[in-house]
Amino acid sequence: MTTALEIRNLHVNVGDKPILKGVNLLVKQGETHALMGPNGTGKSTLAYTLMGHPGYTVTAGQIIFKGVDLLELEPDERSRLGLFLAFQYPVAIPGVSVANFLRTAINARRRAAKPDDKGIPIPEFRKALKSKMDLLSMPHDFAGRYLNDGFSGGEKKRAEILQMAALDPEIAVLDETDSGLDIDALRIVAEGVNRLAGPTMGVLVITHYQRILNYIKPQFVHVMLDGRIVESGGAELALHLEEKGYDWVREKYVEKT
Repeated sequence: MTTALEIRNLHVNVGDKPILKGVNLLVKQGETHALMGPNGTGKSTLAYTLMGHPGYTVTAGQIIFKGVDLLELEPDERSRLGLFLAFQYPVAIPGVSVANFLRTAINARRRAAKPDDKGIPIPEFRKALKSKMDLLSMPHDFAGRYLNDGFSGGEKKRAEILQMAALDPEIAVLDETDSGLDIDALRIVAEGVNRLAGPTMGVLVITHYQRILNYIKPQFVHVMLDGRIVESGGAELALHLEEKGYDWVREKYVEKT
């Protein structure tokens, strides 16, 4: 059975201000979706709401994943269920190595499934981590560095993709992964995503621009305006947005409302 993330009529406030005003979206395992739109339309709000950020208040709607309403779960429970969020601005954790961070996360998942689990054996973990790093063409010494501490923008985003590889989610949400990356870093990060996306992982790429979609090819593209998804289509929609901008979508949306 294919796993799906289904967002139903989602309304979200930040403080007293409504940001999301009825979002509907279905992302299935094995599919790649792109969510596009200008600044301030609610894209990142959607990402953080999916993972349970306490600063966002859901006033209506549901987020269904594996038959469970995620709104009833804490962020760590959502992660253990198989949902992953790559942050636009990953935080640094001095003193905690990439390897230790990932081993702790993996063990948390194992113990949630089986409370008496003693954790992944270190030799097994090292072998698995090296395999994932080889898949992503990452140097092995990356694992010994403190998480995001002194990392370049590209290294921070590659660290996020390595986390995604290690945790092996069924649905991954990438919140503006292209933000702050030069062309070379963007290509490297996108190649990592492409190597992980596939039959067992669905991907929702949130972005302002079409450029990352030159490397990560979505089957579905959605446009968000004013807290709603107002247009959906195939990969050609992203190319049209790159050429024409968002004005035509705004005009069409205004006509409908």
